[in-house]
Amino acid sequence: MSRPKETTLLLPVVVLSSLIFVAGNEASHAQNNPPAPTPPFTDYRYESPGTVRKITVKDLPQPYATKSAGNGPDVVERPANAWPQVPVGFQVDQYATGLNNPRLIRTAPNGDFFLAESDGGDIRVFRGITHDGKAEQSEVFASGLNQPYGIAFYPPGPDPQWVYVGDTDAVLRFAYHRGDMKASGKVEHVVDLPHARNGHWTRDIRFSLDGKKMWVSVGSASNIDDPDTHSGEKNRADILEFNPDGSGMRVYAYGIRNSGGGLAVNPKTGELWCSVNERDGLGDNLVPDYITHVQDGGFYGWPWFYSGGNPDPRLKGKHPELKDKVIVPDVLLQPHNASLEMTFYDGRQFPAEYDGDIFASEHGSWNKSVRAGYEVIRVPLHQTGHASGEYEDFVTGFVTKDGTVWGRPVGITVAKDGSLLVSDDGSNSIWRVSYVGK
Repeated sequence: MSRPKETTLLLPVVVLSSLIFVAGNEASHAQNNPPAPTPPFTDYRYESPGTVRKITVKDLPQPYATKSAGNGPDVVERPANAWPQVPVGFQVDQYATGLNNPRLIRTAPNGDFFLAESDGGDIRVFRGITHDGKAEQSEVFASGLNQPYGIAFYPPGPDPQWVYVGDTDAVLRFAYHRGDMKASGKVEHVVDLPHARNGHWTRDIRFSLDGKKMWVSVGSASNIDDPDTHSGEKNRADILEFNPDGSGMRVYAYGIRNSGGGLAVNPKTGELWCSVNERDGLGDNLVPDYITHVQDGGFYGWPWFYSGGNPDPRLKGKHPELKDKVIVPDVLLQPHNASLEMTFYDGRQFPAEYDGDIFASEHGSWNKSVRAGYEVIRVPLHQTGHASGEYEDFVTGFVTKDGTVWGRPVGITVAKDGSLLVSDDGSNSIWRVSYVGK
């Protein structure tokens, strides 16, 4: 196995997950022998498959209750005795390895898996699952792209004609026929997207169920820059809406610091949801990342407010007229978890209680004194399509007992057989989670 890419911690500037954040006041390392976290907050030492958690706005501390930490992981090769941990009745197999920065993964209507290998500029396709949980075939569908991430098939349904790709600076598309493992014809440019050298670079893409609208997530260029005074934030920290040909752009929802890691459309209701990386620098337990359904025209607070009408002290007094308009997200996650791709479970392999629930990859913290995240979570929707605020640890074990990180979940998708595939850019692998119990 090749040694996975390592992430480097630099001070006074921290560069992690494409976010540039000035860390002048940050503690440069983790705590030694830290005390147990105070619930509902947690860290990697207490993450365990099946543990249910719920954070509410009332649980949030005041800003700067703790120092802001710079505790990024130096990712190491997976130790021989390390393996992802899952609830009783589930098992984990390594579906593929030796990949190049595997990021978002999506299942095509025919059951193939399309994976963005972002650093290399490739979209790779996997086909089939062997009896021991491996890929049967793999091909590079397209190459030479500029940090590709989002992948979507159009029109929706069993026979799409196009594969859309979210590069960091544009939406592109390739002609597609069911079962293609290599792109046929030249790439077509659909629309330019806001971008800059710094800031969040991932761009996810989803289509409405009727195929009439295309949603594209564009993260902020900064941690807390005020769009009033920073032109680089124009049409960023937004979910943008387009026609499928790239025309008719409008802001669908705003104040969402970074939903570039994951958009999802509920296949039963057509409702748009997103997975969000919130801001850093206010302490260990602020600000919660979140997963939420997205309201058309909704405002989610960034950069002036968070988790409802809580003002960010770094921009105190700005836009008081917006305070009461800030939408509280459906599910508050651990702060600094770095929540990325999410998917709705529509398979038939897992027990019936999982039907319609959300699974999401938590890439893991850097701005927290004791690590959190580095897991896959489940958000129960109770067969109603609505979240009630809680989430559950589902796949853990990517951090060793001494705090060493070997895996970082990024993408997640449901296979045709009902198993889950999880991409991991720490071990440069794809993991397959299947249900084998009763």
